[in-house]
Amino acid sequence: MRPSRLASRLKDLFLRTDDGSLMRYAFFGLLLASGAFVFIDMRELSLANASLPGHDPLRTDAPVLPPALTDGVPQGPPVQPSSPPEVLRQPIRFELAAGGELKAEGSIDVGAAARFAEEIEARGEYVKSVTLNSPGGSVDDALEISRLIRERGLNTRVETKALCASSCPLVFAGGVVREAEADAVVGVHQVFNGGQARPTAEEAMSGAQNTTARIVRHLEEMGIGAGLWLNALETPPDRLYYLTPQEMAEFKLTTPSAATAQAAN
Repeated sequence: MRPSRLASRLKDLFLRTDDGSLMRYAFFGLLLASGAFVFIDMRELSLANASLPGHDPLRTDAPVLPPALTDGVPQGPPVQPSSPPEVLRQPIRFELAAGGELKAEGSIDVGAAARFAEEIEARGEYVKSVTLNSPGGSVDDALEISRLIRERGLNTRVETKALCASSCPLVFAGGVVREAEADAVVGVHQVFNGGQARPTAEEAMSGAQNTTARIVRHLEEMGIGAGLWLNALETPPDRLYYLTPQEMAEFKLTTPSAATAQAAN
């Protein structure tokens, strides 16, 4: 068919179509176009998130303490932790101290929850509280440790110049009484895949959403404001959002001291 004849037929078809049909065609056309653009945007966003550098404290080439989230030049934490990086890089260790205090220090590696459960099974009758000094690590292990802490009715604490970052605040959330001493360093950021295997962009986005939902649900179950994790969602994996004492109290990440709680009862 000649182009001129095809154009003429299309013109006749257009003139015979009523306004209502034209509006419907235009609407469905815009809907299809919008769907295509949304798919493209979501895929590009997924690819961008998948390529973000992750903070993995077990890697020797990653900083133990990421810089703060800032609009300009990245800044350091409000207080420098007292523990050296080589101590914090090691897989988390558990040591029972005087007064029923179980010290947990190091990175939360895969399998840390199983070792913690073994420690509690062996010495649980002596443990009253867990003190944390960790740059974070495995989210799944952090959630399991946190649940066991709550099941056993233990308290949690971050001491002065100790670090509790990334997934460590999830462990901290498990305590019945939760205390962050003056100059304790507590920070959060987005979840990410720190393993060697790299999922597709779609798998990475799906996994991040699923993990975020589990984190928010866990915080709510622990009595902590879900809004706390909004700060994490806005912070790239290679940065930290450092929580102030006021924010920790506002979101109920910290609670009144044990003495105050006992006096209230």
